[in-house]
Amino acid sequence: MRASEPYLRDLQFRGFVEGLTLLDKQSLPLCHYFGGIPYALPPTKQFRWARPRSLPPCFRYGTSASPGKYTGSCGVCPQPQPNEDAWDEDCLQSNIYIPIGDPPQQGWPVLFWIHGGFLQFGNANDSNPMKMLSDTDCKAIIVMPAYRLNVFGFLASPELLNVSSDTSANLGFWDQRLALEWTWQNISYFGGNASNITIGGYSAGSHSTFHQLAYDLGLPDNKCIVRRALMMSNGPGLQPKSLDEAQDQFDELLQALEIPRELSAAEKLLKLRSLDARTLVDATTRIKYHQFRAVTDGSFVRVGLMREIDNGSFASRMKTRGIKLIIGECKDEHNVYGTWRPPSNDIDSLFQRLQADYPTASCKALMRHYYPGGKLPTDCQDWKQAFGCIYADIQIHHLERGMVNALVRHGAGHLIYRYRIEWRAACCDRRWPKDWGVTHGTDMVLWFWGDGDSLNKAEQQLIRAAFHDNLAKFIKGEEVEWGTQHPLHIRTLKANGSVKCEEDRWLEEGLKVWDILKEVGTTRQTVAARL
Repeated sequence: MRASEPYLRDLQFRGFVEGLTLLDKQSLPLCHYFGGIPYALPPTKQFRWARPRSLPPCFRYGTSASPGKYTGSCGVCPQPQPNEDAWDEDCLQSNIYIPIGDPPQQGWPVLFWIHGGFLQFGNANDSNPMKMLSDTDCKAIIVMPAYRLNVFGFLASPELLNVSSDTSANLGFWDQRLALEWTWQNISYFGGNASNITIGGYSAGSHSTFHQLAYDLGLPDNKCIVRRALMMSNGPGLQPKSLDEAQDQFDELLQALEIPRELSAAEKLLKLRSLDARTLVDATTRIKYHQFRAVTDGSFVRVGLMREIDNGSFASRMKTRGIKLIIGECKDEHNVYGTWRPPSNDIDSLFQRLQADYPTASCKALMRHYYPGGKLPTDCQDWKQAFGCIYADIQIHHLERGMVNALVRHGAGHLIYRYRIEWRAACCDRRWPKDWGVTHGTDMVLWFWGDGDSLNKAEQQLIRAAFHDNLAKFIKGEEVEWGTQHPLHIRTLKANGSVKCEEDRWLEEGLKVWDILKEVGTTRQTVAARL
């Protein structure tokens, strides 16, 4: 266990809390830490699949005589990963990291960081920003929320929406939003500046960041929270499936659980809530539509959200609020992407695998474009590798380019900072095979200054010059020196450690795929959304 000392803080009307001051090997302070602080009431028992509930006004974390003890970590939502001992549906909590020393006059800037994991797995306890806060200029309070995942966070059907006013789709996104609102309302008690919040995330956390930004842009100015955004190794994705398509997945889950379809919606929900988490998770691994993702519900995810990007309304709102965006990718994202629930080695299996994530019409369009005549691409060894490549293109490379191009086309280019990582730190060899190259996740050691591993002096100097000094300025709200000549230029960290601002060689193909998907991207919405 890392060396630490108790750290007490008075949260005023929220009471007193005890966290930790985390120490290095020389017993010098790295940062302050509070682990597992609730931002909502537990989403358990009769509240499974209910909209997250705010803490009541009378809620106190502790008293001066008996402070609430938050020295552990967030609960881990049940998930299809072999760590069942850590599972806890009572997971609506955040880990909070605070720099050492006195905050600026207006308070520390705030980074609201959303963890990744395909929206199916992961937790808020895996990232490690301690050395970043102690050793770099990136001094900010970091809030890392846990949220509901997979079937617990993204189960949806028209039936569920009609059971009661409490049930909802996109619960994982609603959890993130409530955590963000909690941060906005309470971060000043931790020394933070509520008017200077950057949201960001990696992988599915980046995808979540897009949806949180989209939701925030849809609110009146007096309710907006976001000032800047970091979208790292993920893009906007496709317009999510309709509720009608989600019903197919819901029916398949009921069948796997032997719950009769002829029951009323209320009876189905009651039976689902009576099952233990292990049973539910196991059932999701046996069905065709095994990925639980966002749906177009007309509430959190607006109908025609992708059209808003294309027609300029998204850019207009970003310009009005001056919201800047850092967005980018790694060179070899596909090597990790191809490992998540890969298909069997044939084209039909690949098509079925894509349908687990995306609307069927989009999948058909992608299959026609990528595999004309049903042939394996010449640059792929087998269909499993082909899946990794197409999955990375849609989740990251191509859809990111379509979004950025639309923002630039509608006059928001001055708000965009693009990057690409082609360099890999030595410590990555302990987590990823060398032959995977600069794959998905390898750059987290860059952004989080080792992310729990060690960087040598030369690597630290390289990372500062390439990105980290600018990252610190960005989060503080200061002007960055990106070096690009125009908004579609990419700031690239090359394999030899040099930085080159260059043209985007993959832009044309990305826009081609964006346009193909745009033709089939209007989600059919035949069930009235409950607003």
